[in-house]
Amino acid sequence: MAVTTEQLAEEMYQMVKETMGKKNLKAGDLTKAMIAKYGEGEINKDDCKHAIRILMDSGRCVYSYFGGSFITLPHKEGSAPE
Repeated sequence: MAVTTEQLAEEMYQMVKETMGKKNLKAGDLTKAMIAKYGEGEINKDDCKHAIRILMDSGRCVYSYFGGSFITLPHKEGSAPE
């Protein structure tokens, strides 16, 4: 069963969402987790890079810099409408 890039992106998004506020995930953390889940025969680092790019381009995730580069959900400003 081939895993699509969109499926990878969705699983990465869910992982970031679940760990938000508890742990900061780097791109490498997401890549390792997906390769561990599906195996190197199913997906590779390039597939994961494309999935991360989909998340960034869509605005579902953003890069944050706190002494390192982490992938997080976009933060809402206090006055931003819901």
